[in-house]
Amino acid sequence: MSASSDTLLNLAQARFSCRAFLATPIPQDIITQIVDTARHVPSWCNAQPWQITITKAAETDRFRDALFAHAQSGAAPAPDVPWPESYPGVYGDRRRACGWQLYDAVGIAKGDRAASAQEMFKNFQLFGAPHVALIHAPKALGTHGAMDCGGFVTAFCLAAQAQGVATIAQAALTTFAPFVKNWMNIPADRNLLCAISFGRADMDHPANSFRTPRETADAIIDWKD
Repeated sequence: MSASSDTLLNLAQARFSCRAFLATPIPQDIITQIVDTARHVPSWCNAQPWQITITKAAETDRFRDALFAHAQSGAAPAPDVPWPESYPGVYGDRRRACGWQLYDAVGIAKGDRAASAQEMFKNFQLFGAPHVALIHAPKALGTHGAMDCGGFVTAFCLAAQAQGVATIAQAALTTFAPFVKNWMNIPADRNLLCAISFGRADMDHPANSFRTPRETADAIIDWKD
């Protein structure tokens, strides 16, 4: 393997979904460097549909408080893009395994629905992160725009890891897309696709103590001779 390949592999293996952050803000020039790296990902017909709304620390706190209150108010879900219909077979197995790893790490017993719900609502507190990036794309570009933005999200998370910045990509915030878009003045003709909460990881927090397994390359590849 080349040095560049080793570096990329190490970044990919080191990255994890951070669920507890330190309050320390990230310098704006570092955030700009992260986006400057992520913008080089490929896109369908070079459309580059991604736009990113990023909060600085004071606005993050205002948004966090308002979003958490909205989530607890009983507001109905209203995502711009339909959620998965189901997680059949192995996909559901992986999803559940991640959940049980988290609950075990933070000491939530199986069947404790109140505690698991409380843990879920931490999504709407951005896990204490000092910043959140909201990824959105034109509705007119539909699935292809969303697919392109998925590449941007991956690149953002790896570029952040290279800067020592922890991330977690969150679909949860799209639950209340109209509220988020109204708060952030994101135009109605754009789909809110996901959020990335980011900052320095609190590595002493038990929620950051586990890592989810990944399938091997052999399990993923279907070779054709």
